[in-house]
Amino acid sequence: MKKLLFVPLLFLSALALSQTDSRVYDIIDAVSAERIEADITTLANFGTRHTLSDTLSKTRGIGAARRWIKEEFEKTAAACNGCLEVFYQKDLVKKGDNGRIVHDVMVVNVVAIQRGSKYPNRFIIMSGDIDSRVSDPNNFTSESPGANDNASGMAGTLEAARILSNYQFNNSIIYVGLSGEEQGLYGGKGLAAHAKEKGWEIIGIMNNDMIGNIKGVDGVINNREFRIFSEPVPPTETKQQRNARRFYGGEVDGISRQLARYVYKTTKAYMPEMNPKMIYRLDRFGRGGHHRPFNDAGFAGIRIMEAHENYTQQHQDIRTENGISYGDVLEHVNFDYASKLTAVNAINLASIAWAPPAPKEVKIGGIVEPSARLLWSTVDGAIGYKIYWRDTTAPDWEYSRDVGNLTQFTLEGIVLDNYLFGVSAVGTDGFESPVVFPNAILR
Repeated sequence: MKKLLFVPLLFLSALALSQTDSRVYDIIDAVSAERIEADITTLANFGTRHTLSDTLSKTRGIGAARRWIKEEFEKTAAACNGCLEVFYQKDLVKKGDNGRIVHDVMVVNVVAIQRGSKYPNRFIIMSGDIDSRVSDPNNFTSESPGANDNASGMAGTLEAARILSNYQFNNSIIYVGLSGEEQGLYGGKGLAAHAKEKGWEIIGIMNNDMIGNIKGVDGVINNREFRIFSEPVPPTETKQQRNARRFYGGEVDGISRQLARYVYKTTKAYMPEMNPKMIYRLDRFGRGGHHRPFNDAGFAGIRIMEAHENYTQQHQDIRTENGISYGDVLEHVNFDYASKLTAVNAINLASIAWAPPAPKEVKIGGIVEPSARLLWSTVDGAIGYKIYWRDTTAPDWEYSRDVGNLTQFTLEGIVLDNYLFGVSAVGTDGFESPVVFPNAILR
């Protein structure tokens, strides 16, 4: 009987133990579907935002679009007494770099940085794409409103900046409009390289690419589900790290997957009406998005997007064929749904930005023992730590234990062979870092 009572107390779910903070609910309530609709409409009305389109017109083309985005970030900066650093980050891409660059072009990203007070060189990023396209990727003159792909993600990024600029955070937040996505992920490559050059510590990027459609090409209509794509392990891992995974596990526990689990958990805690679906894949089958260049550089990165895509509205000339209306136009965007996914991003940006850094080193031991032993490095700003574990076949962390301000702990009776483990750091307000999977063996 004693044993039966003990088990439920020890194996508490991670969700049940999650902290809630009233400020997070305030952030959710502040997201405006009306403002998002207005921003998507403005972006769609630039006619085309193709990366190679007009840069001189005041009303048409990618030049006008990025200037407008910069002005919107600057308005937000003015409203918060200069709390955002707004600038262009750009790189020249030469003709012939690939089949989609038919003339030399300056790929220009619009960046807004909200500096953290405690860790100003640590960054969590939310991105949307500026550019759009039609059926022919090299057609940079035809109407390409890109209302959902990806004015929706760009509008969500602008809205998140407006709301979160009213708060102060420990870590820095970057809100960015990336260009050149349709031509070869050039904007992401440029910003990832810029981050490396500047020595930025990137916590992760939440790439928002299509967050406004609720009716799939298969006829399914759902305004609650969304997908979180994440790669299993970084492509930059070493041969030694790959070899260690054969013996110690971790095939689905890379830094991007932990960021995905963080978003899943936070959403479940604060927005239970939403149904996040973690997709164990870098991106859609054989396709790509602007988080990938960050993954390629060794940073955590995920894609947040609608659950039910409609391919008749993506990368299409505007036309009607066989009774089907093709084209990425405003009438297909659900602005309330886009506001929900914007809120998902905003609360996760805030939660990570308020949290302390994650432990850099987590050691694990307990081979041929009846217990699991963990030891981790001290984190500046943490008031405690939490150990997570789950069945080896479970997609998300199932169990957790708050161990206080310790840097080592033994989970008695938890056999190391049967579970996967991780550790997070907890800050003064209860906000946690992403979980760190063990990266060293405790002898």
